[in-house]
Amino acid sequence: AMPSSAEDELYITPILTPVCALDATEAFNGLAADEKKYTHFLSIASWAGSLACLVQTSPESPKIFAVFQKLFTADPPQQLQEKAKAAGVSVEDFEAFMQFVACFYGNMGNYLSFGDTKFVPRCAKPTVSNIIGCSSLPSLSAEWENIAGMVYDLSAANKQMGLEGAGISTYYSPGIKNEKIQLVQDFLATQNLGDQAYNTRLFENGDVLELAIASADVKASATHEFNGTKIEVTYGDHQPFMKSLADNIEAAIPFVPAGRADQKQMLIHYVKAFRGGNIEDHKNSQRAWIKDMAPPVETNIGFIESYRDPFGTRGEFEGFVAVVNREQSRKFQSLVDKATDFIKMLPWSEDFEKDTFTRPDFTSLDVVSFASSGIPAGINIPNYDDIRGELGFKNVSLGNVLSASSAAEKITFLTESDEAIFCEWRGKSFEVQVAIHELLGHGSGKLLKETEEGTLNFDPNAVKNPFKDGPISTYYKVGETWDAKFGAESSSYEECRAECAGIYLSLVPEILAIFGHTAVETEISDVTYGNWLIMARAGLLALEFYSPDTKSWRQAHMQARYAIFRVLLEAGEGLLELKGSGKDTTIMLSREKILTTGKQSIGVFLEKLNVYKATADVEAGIGMYQKYTAVPDDMLPLRQIVLEQKQPRKIFVQAVTVAAADGSISLKTYDATPAGVVNLFVGRF
Repeated sequence: AMPSSAEDELYITPILTPVCALDATEAFNGLAADEKKYTHFLSIASWAGSLACLVQTSPESPKIFAVFQKLFTADPPQQLQEKAKAAGVSVEDFEAFMQFVACFYGNMGNYLSFGDTKFVPRCAKPTVSNIIGCSSLPSLSAEWENIAGMVYDLSAANKQMGLEGAGISTYYSPGIKNEKIQLVQDFLATQNLGDQAYNTRLFENGDVLELAIASADVKASATHEFNGTKIEVTYGDHQPFMKSLADNIEAAIPFVPAGRADQKQMLIHYVKAFRGGNIEDHKNSQRAWIKDMAPPVETNIGFIESYRDPFGTRGEFEGFVAVVNREQSRKFQSLVDKATDFIKMLPWSEDFEKDTFTRPDFTSLDVVSFASSGIPAGINIPNYDDIRGELGFKNVSLGNVLSASSAAEKITFLTESDEAIFCEWRGKSFEVQVAIHELLGHGSGKLLKETEEGTLNFDPNAVKNPFKDGPISTYYKVGETWDAKFGAESSSYEECRAECAGIYLSLVPEILAIFGHTAVETEISDVTYGNWLIMARAGLLALEFYSPDTKSWRQAHMQARYAIFRVLLEAGEGLLELKGSGKDTTIMLSREKILTTGKQSIGVFLEKLNVYKATADVEAGIGMYQKYTAVPDDMLPLRQIVLEQKQPRKIFVQAVTVAAADGSISLKTYDATPAGVVNLFVGRF
């Protein structure tokens, strides 16, 4: 058996990962026949594209996937279990194997999508060989033996994602240096293609840097000279996945409702983007998507979020298809109606806020398919800054993700009375937090920049930096983007800005009223106290996602919550304290002090986050952010306690759309068990 300290346990598949059903049956059944067909083809498209996630995770992930698909297609879980039992595999070991398989499918790879650490089976390598040896396909054993060593490799360089020896990243060739990645970024900026990195990977071939673009069409490559380096742009990365993705999006076009011209344009641009690989086509799809307000079925597809690229510029594939929940969406629309008033309550002057707030679509969705390595609770996209400035964005709250819960969860580090509030208000508080975070957090703030005509979008004589003397000295030059400028810290920094906006504005009674909660200015209601409590606890639990040996964070949102935790602790005056020791460590949050010390300390921090971002002040912004996200040595024992108490993160079992002989579409659901996850993937691919 493996040694298993709390540190080692981080890398071993948990004994019981909660599996939750992502329930969309009622929502799907409410759709018209053509809407179901539209959903069906876009779901198939999204899942076809999501196979790229395997390639984006680790060298062995696509091979593990192939072995598991063949294994369970030949022998369903129940049948395999009986064969394994006959071959002397214990019930416990077979369950451990199934937990690994379910976690692998649930994360689209063998690294956690939330935390970016590798996980290995709890049962030993010979046990897995024994199980696979029971297969009806004799050839599988050799396929497995080819990768078994990689599956179990927990050497320092393979334990997590990272660059320059701190981990692996299949977005790059092994051993690539950060300055080479930066060089290609600079090259793209000179071509006014700062966003083209999203759908690429970067490989070093001798002295040539190959920028590989995801596309179905394998077009001729082009070589450029830049700063004495050859950069070869090639096409056809993820080729088979991109082809299937584009073909199935094309099949959905006939089912676009009459009168939804923008929706049709969106699909046409998607097809061009995934066939040709030009990021401008993808940006055009997003322009059309933003204009397609309140469609019955909502979808977004592409290389979207850059959290998993250690350099922070390349996007992971995701595609989702979801049904708009009209009833739930009304609340969010009311929030949008008053957004301009609420944004004025944020702690910065109008110089650092967009001149006009572009009214976004904000809907609550029931997800039918979310094809990626993980599922968020809320989304604010597109991430293209120029489009956000020119047309705005859309917000979605994923209702059936928010409400999916597992009964088994143990609540740690809270007093008994706080635990009761936490359990009662968690769902309602989180709904408010997600809504403010997405709409008024990510949706607020202005980037001070130079336009293509060489003018500035602010008055340098009038605008003063509240944290520095004199006029504004830094801003975004033509071709510079926020992501590229703030680099690897940008994702987490922006999540922190949005999370702070969430707790700060959850003090506003009018916002709470929209969600059906009554509150007054002078006291903290349970929904708000619950929200601050969730945040403080999350900041402590975040220590799980910090790697002391590389002094790095492995999850953007958790790093952000830890920064807030540090700000609240530093505020003093009894606002937030840790009492007790060991597993009895308890968070003490003062309800009274939230309105004074809490609001004040978060307000100052939030204003700085916003002003440094607005003014492209990388030095001050990153300097401050790294100060609050550093984990001092005296906090490392606390991290050990957090690791010892950690709970596995849930995985979802989704449904599959199935076409009958007459073309009608139905939804097939699966059990919320590891075997259900396996049957789902066999049924889907």
